[in-house]
Amino acid sequence: MIARSLIAGCGASLPPRVVTNDDLAKTVETNDEWITRRTGIRQRHIADEGMLTSHLATEAAQAALKDAAERSGVAPEDIGFVIVATTTPDNIFPATAVRVQAALGVGGFAFDVQAVCSGFVYALSIADNFIKNGQAKAGLVIGADTLSRIVDWQDRGTCVLFADGAGAVVLSATDKDNPRGILSTHLYSDGSFYDLLYVDGGPSSTESSGKIRMNGREVYRHAVQRMSEVTQEALEKNGMTPAELDWLVPHQANLRIMEACAERLSFPIEKVATAVTHHANTSAATIPLALAEMASDGRLKEGDMVIAPALGGGLTWGAAAFRW
Repeated sequence: MIARSLIAGCGASLPPRVVTNDDLAKTVETNDEWITRRTGIRQRHIADEGMLTSHLATEAAQAALKDAAERSGVAPEDIGFVIVATTTPDNIFPATAVRVQAALGVGGFAFDVQAVCSGFVYALSIADNFIKNGQAKAGLVIGADTLSRIVDWQDRGTCVLFADGAGAVVLSATDKDNPRGILSTHLYSDGSFYDLLYVDGGPSSTESSGKIRMNGREVYRHAVQRMSEVTQEALEKNGMTPAELDWLVPHQANLRIMEACAERLSFPIEKVATAVTHHANTSAATIPLALAEMASDGRLKEGDMVIAPALGGGLTWGAAAFRW
């Protein structure tokens, strides 16, 4: 009997071009000390012209499929769906996910999810339910964004934060005897805070795709509060205390946000993933990128208990609790 879905493999993709804080200081009024002190970010990856969200998503998915085959015996022909969480699709339609599906040569169904920086957690929750309901025995969940395309490079308050990348996981069905897998997901939104973080364009309102606009102080406040609350909710749902958690893998928006969340939860910062320093904020890609990095360098071990909270424009927020 299917009890839950298991993260069977993971993969990542980053554009080769690295832009440091000193590089940004050449084009906008800022400096490395200011960016590092306020955000913890030291560098970011930026896609070159012609590199699309689907390219990054496909590369991350290929790496995840390879990892799943080697680690869990899940084959590409087992994949029953592809879900891409993205704010920056290749086109308004069709979904970027169908382009990725075609590139991978897998079957089933494919669609995009738009919940901005919470997108991966939303997509993971949807995928977990598909598998628990028996609609597929395995599937791909991808977070991918090219936020550099919608950044205002003259706005030093936002252009230093955002970057490009993709991360992917393969989910597969597992039975009740397996303690590993996704234990719970928790999703929320509140549209009354729409104007705190948004893009000032779109096909229904303007002829331009627009640029990112953010009330940084208020987004910071909500991120700390909501991500801490939803992490605590996930712990309580699974009858755990912070001491029983091996890793907190939050959305990588700002190091100060993550440090504040850890402090609220009385959780050691040494057990908080901090890929933001070298990835910056890649929106829906931050959590799967961090997971792939941690799995690759050996920090994330089989059986580790993980909670991954996120907050994004909308406002949307949520968390996933799983045993690796």
